[in-house]
Amino acid sequence: MPPAPAMSPSKHQLSGWGWRPADPPRRPVLFVNPRSGGGKAARAGVAEQARAMGIEAIILAPGQNLAALVHQAVAAGADALGMAGGDGSLAVVATVAAAHGIPFVCVPAGTRNHFALDVGVDRHDLPGALDALTGGLERQIDMAEVNGRAFVNNVSLGIYGEAVRSPAYRDAKVRTLLQTADEVMGPSTEAPALRLADDLGREHRHLAVVLVSNNPYALDRPLVGGTRPALDSGQLGIVVLDAPGDSRHSPGRAWTAPRLEVNAPAPVHAGVDGEAVDLNPPLRFAIQPTALRVRICSRHPGASPSARRHLPGYPPA
Repeated sequence: MPPAPAMSPSKHQLSGWGWRPADPPRRPVLFVNPRSGGGKAARAGVAEQARAMGIEAIILAPGQNLAALVHQAVAAGADALGMAGGDGSLAVVATVAAAHGIPFVCVPAGTRNHFALDVGVDRHDLPGALDALTGGLERQIDMAEVNGRAFVNNVSLGIYGEAVRSPAYRDAKVRTLLQTADEVMGPSTEAPALRLADDLGREHRHLAVVLVSNNPYALDRPLVGGTRPALDSGQLGIVVLDAPGDSRHSPGRAWTAPRLEVNAPAPVHAGVDGEAVDLNPPLRFAIQPTALRVRICSRHPGASPSARRHLPGYPPA
């Protein structure tokens, strides 16, 4: 028998998660990356739908500086910013929105749309996501930063950080990850020279993976793994995996902290919200509590699967 369909959270539940009705903005602006998600926004006619709703839609052309365009829109009077694209593009627009204290809207037009899932946007309802730019519900959530660069999801170092840099990453993530693991952790190659101290004060000097997230993932809830139950805990989520045979204790550890420092002898290849970036050591991570005003459609779930797991009728998987 198939699982029962999920029930939409009630107004009381949405209020408990911090959502409140929002006044319509006077000049909402939506940025659209027509190439994200294999052309998802273009196929759905997101820009055309937005303009029909009175939302200014700016379609990005190759080579354009997204951050500069967003700053220009704010200088011209934009009082709500939306992004239809992947998680890396979302972080750019969200950073500007947070800096100016104006609301941000995620239109899930990327490939995986991790941020949309965790903030409670229905990833299959792009027209509904646009409604948040004309009203909807609003709450404040955390952002995080590494060396002054903001991120909304996570920063990955080590195996996954190397995988993000591979040209094959977008098309064959799993295969590339395995190939990179073999290259980085195989008998003829050393693991990345990352060093940090965990919450117990233990030094980790031969790390294979470091994952630092804007709020922790639900690692203890396998049925809803890969999502974050909260985005306003004021804590980074930190997961480390030592190279095989290098740890006298458990090779993996997870904890939370408001800040973290990772050291390395040279620039580190990293995946920042899925984008390949080189970071200069030391890597200093910090949480920015309630830095971002985010809006969603009032019909959308309003929380991640791991936050909704106890709702009546919510399926376990």
